[in-house]
Amino acid sequence: MSQLFEKSLILLKSKWKLSHSRLRIAKLPFAFTGISILFRIVLGSPRGIKIAEITSRIVKAVLIPRNRLIEAGQREETKGVGVYFLFGQSDDDAKPSVYIGEAEDCYTRLKQHHKEKDFWETAVVITTSNNTFTKAHIKYLEWFCFEQCKVIGRYKMQQTIPTKSYIPEHVIADLMDMFDTLKILLATLGYNIFEEIRDASGNRSVSKESIFYCRGKGIEASGEFTDEGFVVFKNSQMAAETAPSMKTYLELRNKLILDGLVVKKDAVYILQSDYVFKSPSAASGVILGRPSNGWTDWKDRDGRTLDEIKRKSV
Repeated sequence: MSQLFEKSLILLKSKWKLSHSRLRIAKLPFAFTGISILFRIVLGSPRGIKIAEITSRIVKAVLIPRNRLIEAGQREETKGVGVYFLFGQSDDDAKPSVYIGEAEDCYTRLKQHHKEKDFWETAVVITTSNNTFTKAHIKYLEWFCFEQCKVIGRYKMQQTIPTKSYIPEHVIADLMDMFDTLKILLATLGYNIFEEIRDASGNRSVSKESIFYCRGKGIEASGEFTDEGFVVFKNSQMAAETAPSMKTYLELRNKLILDGLVVKKDAVYILQSDYVFKSPSAASGVILGRPSNGWTDWKDRDGRTLDEIKRKSV
């Protein structure tokens, strides 16, 4: 076999592998009928350090509450080459915050952030069981994770744009497989940073039966009841004024305005992106600007309430 033919064959395999990996990422929620994830609770506390890994893969995630940072230093998994995430929730922001970084010694870097950054409460370190990450690998993953997080928009970024490292095409395919894994592990640990609310174009096929509407004086909003809560769709309208009796969700409403997640147009506010509320009543209360029972104020196209469809049918 000639050297030219060998090189062509290697390149063809690399391109196929990359294309196949990207295709699988797009279909990830449907590709698995079941995954075995191994959890280890360190030091016996379910609220302490946790280690998660998919049993058939080399990527592992170590969740570290900030007040457990000293104990985390006793774990070899935290001292290797990897990417890490700092998660926090500010009282002043409508979205949770995240910082995405990389380090050749993640634990040492976390100690630096402990001294310098106030916002975070929990860190998650992503490493491999066989120490295969190189500096170039983690620089690329840091950049890719940043870009994905920015596009999806669930979290407020607490950093500048990281530098993208050069990586050969066939290595990128392997890193995308690793990204698949860390995405699953983070979501399983409670951080759905890479889980899209709807698809990137906003055109995910949603059956008309699953869409609910909330209407008030001169406003209309639409949304969907999901596993996470109630998703109000982009371009939904929100009342410009609030009733004096509105107390419970007034702070959340004000955060949406201050963070630019809703923008005033004429006599109403317009939601700039899909937003997940923790409950149907939080969603309708913010939209209507008054106390609201979301189970009765959200109705389908035939006028049936969310309560009739989702609770009384069980």
